[in-house]
Amino acid sequence: LSLVFDAHHIAYTDELTGLKGRRALNESFMSLGKRYAIAMVDIDHFKQFNDTYGHDVGDQVLKMVAATLDTVSGGKAYRFGGEEFTLIFKNKSIDSIIHELERLRVDIAKEVVYVQVEDAANTAKRGKAKPAVKEVSVTISLGLAVPDKKHTTPEQVLKFADEGLYKAKRAGRNKLVVAKDAEKPARKPRGKKPPIVKD
Repeated sequence: LSLVFDAHHIAYTDELTGLKGRRALNESFMSLGKRYAIAMVDIDHFKQFNDTYGHDVGDQVLKMVAATLDTVSGGKAYRFGGEEFTLIFKNKSIDSIIHELERLRVDIAKEVVYVQVEDAANTAKRGKAKPAVKEVSVTISLGLAVPDKKHTTPEQVLKFADEGLYKAKRAGRNKLVVAKDAEKPARKPRGKKPPIVKD
């Protein structure tokens, strides 16, 4: 039994972050029912972060983000792959979880990662590179979606949430965007002045 459990744990759990992985995520889709919400999460500028500070620090960032996402109330966090994560909320609506997602976004932005960098001033004076500690902050972008007439399966809703994530990135990152279809034309306003629309 222990060997079976270990094999199952290895197959379904991401080794680095300790979160359940893509395989477990796909299996969770089977028990979602009709009422649920899916959020896609991506670490902002992660490739640049990795290139600048190295993969060890990148791994540290992934662990920090995963640990924070794992505190999600009313949902379950999964590592989707790379710097992307997925949050599944069973029997939840957008209004009931949007404040929780904002909490996660703000909590991660408040976290500080300490990295060692070469102190250029000391290197110039003494000829030896002396490591200095630098504080670096990390942010995430999120896309949120629920089933609708066009997106009826969890796989479709996940892709829809990914569209919201892409919009959050384009809007400047460190944002939460709820994915919405704009298929229906807006009704013409009554009166002379058109309404002011804010994104």
